[in-house]
Amino acid sequence: MIPEIGHFSLALALALAVVQGILPILGASRGNAIWIQSARPLALGQVVFIGLAFVALMRSFVVSDFTVLNVVENSHSLKPMLFKVAGTWGSHEGSLLLWVLILAVFGGGVALFGTNIPAATKARTLSVQAWISVGFLTFMLFTSNPFERVFPAPADGNDLNPLLQDVGLAMHPPLLYFGYVGFSIVFSFAVAALLEGRVDAAWARWVRPWTLAAWMSLTAGIALGSWWAYYELGWGGWWFWDPVENVSFMPWLLGTALLHSAIVTEKRDAFKSWTILLAILTFSLSLLGTFIVRSGLLTSVHAFAVDPERGLYILGLLGLSIGGSLALYAWRAPVMEGGGLFKPVSREAGLLLNNLILAAATGTVLFGTLYPLLLEAVTGDKISVGPPFFNAAFVPMMLVLVVFMAVGPFLSWKRADLAGVLQRVRFVALLAGLVVIAVWYVQTGAPVLAYIAVAAAVWLLLATLREWAMRIKLFEAPWSENIRRARGLPRAAHGMTLAHSGLAIAIMGMVGSSAWKSEEIVFVAPGDRVEIAGFDVLFEGVKRNQGPNYFADQGTLRVWSDGAFVTTLLPERRSYPVARSTTTESAIRSTLAGDLYASIAEPASDQALQSGAWTLRILYEPLVNLIWLGSAMLVLGGGLSLSDRRLRVGAPRRAKSLSAQPAE
Repeated sequence: MIPEIGHFSLALALALAVVQGILPILGASRGNAIWIQSARPLALGQVVFIGLAFVALMRSFVVSDFTVLNVVENSHSLKPMLFKVAGTWGSHEGSLLLWVLILAVFGGGVALFGTNIPAATKARTLSVQAWISVGFLTFMLFTSNPFERVFPAPADGNDLNPLLQDVGLAMHPPLLYFGYVGFSIVFSFAVAALLEGRVDAAWARWVRPWTLAAWMSLTAGIALGSWWAYYELGWGGWWFWDPVENVSFMPWLLGTALLHSAIVTEKRDAFKSWTILLAILTFSLSLLGTFIVRSGLLTSVHAFAVDPERGLYILGLLGLSIGGSLALYAWRAPVMEGGGLFKPVSREAGLLLNNLILAAATGTVLFGTLYPLLLEAVTGDKISVGPPFFNAAFVPMMLVLVVFMAVGPFLSWKRADLAGVLQRVRFVALLAGLVVIAVWYVQTGAPVLAYIAVAAAVWLLLATLREWAMRIKLFEAPWSENIRRARGLPRAAHGMTLAHSGLAIAIMGMVGSSAWKSEEIVFVAPGDRVEIAGFDVLFEGVKRNQGPNYFADQGTLRVWSDGAFVTTLLPERRSYPVARSTTTESAIRSTLAGDLYASIAEPASDQALQSGAWTLRILYEPLVNLIWLGSAMLVLGGGLSLSDRRLRVGAPRRAKSLSAQPAE
């Protein structure tokens, strides 16, 4: 009965979405206030009914209702409760339900909290958002019903993919989807603006908090997925330029450009049509990622293996949304140009350069991701575009961006004094050079690009801190004055400092773990020792353990350094009988200086296995934890900016009287 309630709730949500897609936008065009106001209850009704369907599906997983096909294919009675819950979104159908729920939540958020948005603009925005929901709800109900029954019900399920039975992967999809789908509301704002023919500072102010919320979540989702790949897959890497990694990274790149472009639109009434285009393209890339993951075009540890017919449906939705929005853009965008003029050396010019580099980087990743697929479709030839291409084409562009990022906050609007800016950062440049010389002295043998990247990261970190110190007059005024100025700064300014510093720290971690990594892959028997990066590792053997729904072969490694005992590492090789699959559980000793990382696998020959020998992969990853620290700082910086009172509710509400108007 509960699954039928969930299915019926989705049908009701679809009906509401259709009405929401028609009535408010007609009301806005005809000036009918009642039709305009209908957008709010319709949007909230979608949240209620889709939320009810989501709870119904989760309940089916929690109680192991094996009359539901989705539960049979993605759960098991012995699975821990956390992963039963995570199974709700661990399949194609369940993840689609999560997708439409987040769509509805963002629409409901605008309906509830967009109190300062003009009623007609909000009505158009929510109507566009509703049509996106219609597309995905029809796709789910007609091709991917999460509540499909199976009779007779099997005694137990097939279990969730063991790779997904992990805390990191339990949280990764919701965060990633919140980012993907979050850009839908920005897309809806953009299309509404095109329909109205008006983009101004107020529009940019309304868009920024939603863009920032989606960007934060996508950042957290990508970082969490990278961390999961690092410790779960057993290869010791955190990024492989996998196509599905790329399709989450591209919206992040353009979303970053959109964040900065919207600032110029708000502050200087410039970049209006460009900001609209970025809003359209960012969500379009999210839809493209959905198509690639669910169309059967590729096989990946991240992908949903589904039949191509479903991919054709999404391709049609993709063509309609992207083609329609770009056609509308081509028609209406030319009338939106205008705004403040600026000199080649100015903050506007710096942000324009930021946008151009990010757009070029996105194009590079898009080309490297789609070219093998297009070539195979046209010629039947299969090629692989992997890390060598992306590292050679993408990394240099990012280094140029990082160098200019350090200077951007020092520039003033309209016209900047370049000589004065360089005067302020000359000491920073000298200090960055000294740090790189010290790194080269301590760690030689890395590629030249690694030292250049370290120099760029240190330059960005020190320049960011220098700009913040100048704002509060650090070392130039008494501490009481420093504190007063720091408290008086907008939270968005502190957020920018934290986020830019986080990016610099993350880059240091990426370079350190890539350029100076030590790795040993050896066959070991009990009593064998391995030396790596100053550590002496003793392999004591493997024992069999029983888990809730798996068997684990657990290795024991004793680690010494300079004759002193350091730690014991317990890597595992898990076997899941129901899923008939195995996973690697690495063991990691983490410090800020680096990780000692170990994983085990069965040797290639049966004879070696009978003798107690195993394949041991052991690595030392310098500075790798700076990646996660820097990513956390990026997210926290975004959250701090989002908490700024100027961004919480969009454009400020007009005061009721002059006496009530706060002083600026």
